[in-house]
Amino acid sequence: MRRPRPTSLGDSPASSARLAPSPRIPQYETDAYGPFDAPAPHTDIELTALLALLAAPPAPGDGDRACHRRRTAPATLTIGHSRDDASTVAAAAFAEAWRAAGGTVLALVDWPERAASWLRPARRFTAGEPDAWVVAAAPLGWAQMSRRLRHSTAWDPSRTYGFASAGDSRLVALAGPETLHGMRGATPDGGTWLIDQRWVTRRPPRLAPGQT
Repeated sequence: MRRPRPTSLGDSPASSARLAPSPRIPQYETDAYGPFDAPAPHTDIELTALLALLAAPPAPGDGDRACHRRRTAPATLTIGHSRDDASTVAAAAFAEAWRAAGGTVLALVDWPERAASWLRPARRFTAGEPDAWVVAAAPLGWAQMSRRLRHSTAWDPSRTYGFASAGDSRLVALAGPETLHGMRGATPDGGTWLIDQRWVTRRPPRLAPGQT
């Protein structure tokens, strides 16, 4: 007789995730996947690619396929970041670029790599109901923060965009297969990445006209 598969935090946000006693990742799991390097400084082309993703966001369920249906581009954002230097600088740079393009930043929210619950930053991150979220973060802290967001708020990973450091497959494994599903972002060379269930898929940069 087959035993039922254990329920991961991210398997059903409406049911099992919210019934879990704690969204914190056990220490033995973080030890198994770590240590994580500190995020590298963002690149200008990475920032440009991230802005382009938000300018033409895909519709729900489109995954990584080419499509003609698009969400309305967001006007309001909340930007979240871990407290390392590279993430702090990337978040500030994106906020400046977004405001220069006429967008509104509702808040910049930071969080620690280690905390009792991450509940306070999670509530700040979702306050005001922004159109979308942008993340610049070290993988371990973001894995913990995203689990708390999925457990305790109405946060939507498919409306969340990240710098390169958030597109780490180990982060997806730690957070749970559904916790980050639909999140996407940019790579340092101007490519893009998408979290699809347990996988992180990447696309190279688009060639400019005349390039081969």
